[in-house]
Amino acid sequence: MTQKVAVLGTGKIGEALLSGMIRGGWAPSDLLVTARRPERADQLRTRYGVAAVSNAEAAEAADTLILTVKPQDMGALLTELAPHVPADRLVISGAAGIPTSFIEERLAPETPVVRVMTNTPALVDEAMSVISAGTHATAAHLTLTEEIFATVGKTLRVPESQQDAATALSGSGPAYFYFLVEAMTDAGILLGLPRDKAHDLIVQAAIGAAVMLRDSGEHPVKLRENVTSPAGTTINAIRELENHGVRAALIAALEAARDRSRELASGNTT
Repeated sequence: MTQKVAVLGTGKIGEALLSGMIRGGWAPSDLLVTARRPERADQLRTRYGVAAVSNAEAAEAADTLILTVKPQDMGALLTELAPHVPADRLVISGAAGIPTSFIEERLAPETPVVRVMTNTPALVDEAMSVISAGTHATAAHLTLTEEIFATVGKTLRVPESQQDAATALSGSGPAYFYFLVEAMTDAGILLGLPRDKAHDLIVQAAIGAAVMLRDSGEHPVKLRENVTSPAGTTINAIRELENHGVRAALIAALEAARDRSRELASGNTT
């Protein structure tokens, strides 16, 4: 790769992306990182052989800037970067809820901006990264963004109008599954299983179900019906889930996550 890429505000997701890019063919000499704490910058430099620089230095030296800071820190970062970012830089934002227009308004006119919502499975190269173009981003900018984020999982392009929904469904999605596994593990303990055995049973069931959803081509309703025998154990469990409104609760939860993403976009970070 000849592109020089800088990851700004390199936390866990930023580090996962950095690691994935190196494994995907980027030379450490073409990668820059910034971090709020000097000891964190030293750790990244030692671990990956990349240069740790200031935000201003990264903006001036890199062809592509990946902003991985929290939404509430984006405004301050852009204020710091604005004097140093030429209009030909590609700026990729990974901040939940922050629209490309927010970034475009604070940088040089016609700066290409791409918005990405990835998720924590990037730490194990199983992320889903949802990509949207800003006003000035071209097909080439989207392709480069896909190449970067494909090093830690899958990518999907959507119109930016769908980003809040994607954040609710995919960006926050792993937490819903962890919550479900936690609840099912507690149920296993209630039913008499040791915690470690209940955990192993549920985790393997989750992995197996996910692989079948991905690889079988079957609709989830069909896969569920394959497990659901007449008057059997599964249909009794499904009945209780419906009686307790689990489906409706999930829909309401996703709507709440979407609404919070919209609030972040409007500047409400409290």
